[in-house]
Amino acid sequence: MIREDEVVLHKDSFMELEQEKEEDEEEGRLTTFPDEVLENVLKFVTGHKDRNAVSVVCKAWYKAEGWNREAVFIGNCYAVSPDILTRRFPRLKSMTLKGKPRFADFSLVPPNWGAFFHPWMPVIVESYPWLEALRLKRMTVSDESLFMISQLLPNFRALNLVNCDGFSTEGIAAITSHCRYLQELDLQECLVDDRGGEWLSYFPESCNTLVTLNFSCLESDVNFECLEKLVSRCRSLKKLNLNKGVTLEQLLRLLVKAPQLTDLGTGTYSQMQNWSQYVELRTALSNCKDLRHLSGFWMVEPIFIPLIYPLAQNLLSLNLSYATIRATEFAKLIQRCPKLETLWVLDSVEDRGLQTVGETCKNLVELRVFPTDHGGQGSVTEAGLVAVSQGCPNLSSVLYFCKQCTNQAIETVATNCPMLTRFRLCIITPRQRDYITGETMDEGFGAIVKNCKNLSRLAVSGWLSDRAFEYIGHYAKKLETLSVAFAGESDAAMQHVLSGCPRLRKLEIRDSPFGDSALLAGLHQYESMRFLWMSACRVSLAGCGWLAGAMPRLNVEVIREQGDAEGGEGGEKGGGELVMDCSEPVEKLYAYRTLAGCRSDAPSWVITL
Repeated sequence: MIREDEVVLHKDSFMELEQEKEEDEEEGRLTTFPDEVLENVLKFVTGHKDRNAVSVVCKAWYKAEGWNREAVFIGNCYAVSPDILTRRFPRLKSMTLKGKPRFADFSLVPPNWGAFFHPWMPVIVESYPWLEALRLKRMTVSDESLFMISQLLPNFRALNLVNCDGFSTEGIAAITSHCRYLQELDLQECLVDDRGGEWLSYFPESCNTLVTLNFSCLESDVNFECLEKLVSRCRSLKKLNLNKGVTLEQLLRLLVKAPQLTDLGTGTYSQMQNWSQYVELRTALSNCKDLRHLSGFWMVEPIFIPLIYPLAQNLLSLNLSYATIRATEFAKLIQRCPKLETLWVLDSVEDRGLQTVGETCKNLVELRVFPTDHGGQGSVTEAGLVAVSQGCPNLSSVLYFCKQCTNQAIETVATNCPMLTRFRLCIITPRQRDYITGETMDEGFGAIVKNCKNLSRLAVSGWLSDRAFEYIGHYAKKLETLSVAFAGESDAAMQHVLSGCPRLRKLEIRDSPFGDSALLAGLHQYESMRFLWMSACRVSLAGCGWLAGAMPRLNVEVIREQGDAEGGEGGEKGGGELVMDCSEPVEKLYAYRTLAGCRSDAPSWVITL
């Protein structure tokens, strides 16, 4: 996907290049192509890095690439303005837009901070009336915006909302009733004002175009009669993710209508009235020959797990992150999944269950193990991760929550899985040492960055000294995202990272002893990064001011803990009279590069320096 903020920030280097090319043209050394030929060639260039490279060749290619672009990715909604976007790319059909920082998922970004989508809508409607797809993440989306999409974008086909809020099922009903070419309605982990399941009844009887339907985040029971009719009409439906309100009996009826599914998210996975329905559901699942992705399983009962055994041998991904399944039942299931590439589970599967994964799933590429509620203790240890690494040499992405770990275990993982590109280890108790040797966890994470040459994302935990960050700065030359919590000893730790990781784009830090010297060590790099987040550190308001003064292309926001209701869309602009001591540590700092200047929707408790 194309990254608009990266492309636009190439402008200065492009101007220098343009001057050189003009000199070449004068000397007759630059060959040009007719515009029609160039545009036809660019249609076959789809990768964002390739498109970015094309855009800086010369002025003609820069213009042609912008005119030819149909899909754009904007990693920060405040990095560019809608007007800048429309001038650069006048023919977009698809837009992906991200809003709040990732730490919003952990309630570290106060409500009403911003990331409102509605200010984009007038420009989208005016400049892109042919727009077909919107994919929004961590944005506040109003019903009014959804009404405008449904009424003013006649070719609209795909709406994907991830971790969004601000809208209700009435807005969804507007989309279902008026977007007659709708192919994708995908609501993932959204906070929705759920006013009942009647939104499904607004799909017109003529609607038969759906390929993706995901309403797993909704709470209320749906109008099942309307859902069943819709599924029956949409013969091209491939992805169907249901919510808790859909029972196993209802799932049976849907599967009979849609055996062509490739991606299924079940509803509540318990309670069937009789044995005959159990047999019928097993048969219906067996008839879904193309099913490769399975999720859901709310309130799962062990007796119903064998229903999916006939599907298991062809599964590529299995998401059990909402299912509290014990090790014994999990092992029986996973032994039947030899082709599995992606696995998400709760730590209720224990180390024994993960050992079965290592023995069976030789093609596993991604593993995520999430914590259940055990009073903050966790149910898996480093042994489970080591077992998976020993049996899954192609493992490239790990997110692992555990109650304890050792340096030797992490070193073993690094040796067994040198293809790792994403490694996120969370030892649940902060600042925990190697529980066997009592040493810091430096050598374990040092082994990861030394052995995994293509590592692009890293999240560290446990007791880490500055030595660990020295390893990161020295070896992690391809690192793009670093998440730090409760780690480090001094400013030198952050200085190692900022001076040694040239590709760093996202840096997230919380509850660590880094101050102004660490902050200002990144002056050479912040304009090439997407953002910096620091909370509960030792950065002062004066240090933030120095950063803002030295980096005019950065928005430097200091977020204070004030009343959540003070700000909001159209609320008072931040940056009013300061009541803080400039020498005191700020609570939260969010700095990000931008071409649009200071945002106009900051609440009063956000100070933009």
